[in-house]
Amino acid sequence: MHNFNYHRPSNVADAVKALGGAGDGKIIAGGMTLVPTLKQRLAAPSDLVDLNGIADLSGIKSEGDGITIGAMTRHAEVAASSAVKSAIPALAELAELIGDRQVRNRGTIGGSLANNDPAADYPAAVLGLGATIRTNKREIAADDFFRGLFETALEEGEIITAVHFPKPEAAAYRKFAQPASRFALIGVLVAKTKGGIRVAVTGGGNGVFRAKEIESALSANFTPAAAKGVKLDPADFNGDLHGTPEYRAALVSTMAARAVEAC
Repeated sequence: MHNFNYHRPSNVADAVKALGGAGDGKIIAGGMTLVPTLKQRLAAPSDLVDLNGIADLSGIKSEGDGITIGAMTRHAEVAASSAVKSAIPALAELAELIGDRQVRNRGTIGGSLANNDPAADYPAAVLGLGATIRTNKREIAADDFFRGLFETALEEGEIITAVHFPKPEAAAYRKFAQPASRFALIGVLVAKTKGGIRVAVTGGGNGVFRAKEIESALSANFTPAAAKGVKLDPADFNGDLHGTPEYRAALVSTMAARAVEAC
């Protein structure tokens, strides 16, 4: 690692101040991506601002029409939460599928969303359920938050504080995992919401996206067959040694059909 200044603030205001005073400051939450990057000397921030000392950023509570989860809440906490299981079972199930036990006990929902890995699971939950990301400055709708490969709507000095998930009428997440990393080769969350059918896909392209063709098909006929019958354009998907664009495109329809069946 390169040398850096380390800060462990006890509140969000002090974290923002530390970031503002740094030449090239980075936030560390669970550290699932940042720590390996530092160890490989692929990043050299001047300062690290550790959010683990901010108690107000952790916790799960029922709020209004759904569930609010603090940004520093671990994946394992979400998976085990009786409040989440009661209100949005699909969200607890999704959290249980993230990485391995070590990752689930260290990784945080806020860190996952801020990083916006194109194969991460939480972005599919946030976009599919129409969640709202809360920061120290504002609230951001899921449809406006994700901007592409490792890119979000977060501005300089903006910190995710919580995520609010409205309770859907029904929802399910199905993932075809890459066996070594447990990242999604393709992951699909299907939700019946007050605003209509939402289908979010992770692992297929340069970031999470809504599969509008499948949403339209399910709005007309909410059945596994309707989802499976949609043929997506492979040109919209990435290919690598784990799967071709054609394979990933076909997997989306298959995973969507399985999610519908589980709703």
